[in-house]
Amino acid sequence: MSDQILTTEPTENTEVVKDINQLTELVIGCAIEVHRALGPGLLESAYEICLCRELGLRNVPFECQKPLRLSYKGAKLDCGYRADLIVANKILVEIKSVDQLAGIHEAQLLSDLRLSGLKVGLLINFNERVLTHGVRRKVLGPPEEVSL
Repeated sequence: MSDQILTTEPTENTEVVKDINQLTELVIGCAIEVHRALGPGLLESAYEICLCRELGLRNVPFECQKPLRLSYKGAKLDCGYRADLIVANKILVEIKSVDQLAGIHEAQLLSDLRLSGLKVGLLINFNERVLTHGVRRKVLGPPEEVSL
């Protein structure tokens, strides 16, 4: 994927999402639709661009490949970190296409959540026969603190 950031802005036709669980379900539903069309075995970049397309078709605001700056001793540093996808400025999505998810993938998601300032993240492994077997949801902090 290029350095270009794909995004949609909220419009009057944007679906209104009432809570974070509904938004999470919507993102997973979009991922399932992409997986049904493409199946497992492709590169992460293919799933990412197709998931962005699916979100756009459903008028869900998102940003692809958003830079994440690292704060260190009072300075914001660009270290090359990027979020695969941020949906509605509420959910960070990390896309994988690996044999199986490992602890390092979950650690990456948690690090990206901290860098982004977001509380809810989805780790989605498209290299599964049944996509839902490759979906993990992580929340930073107590769930009652997470709201739209």
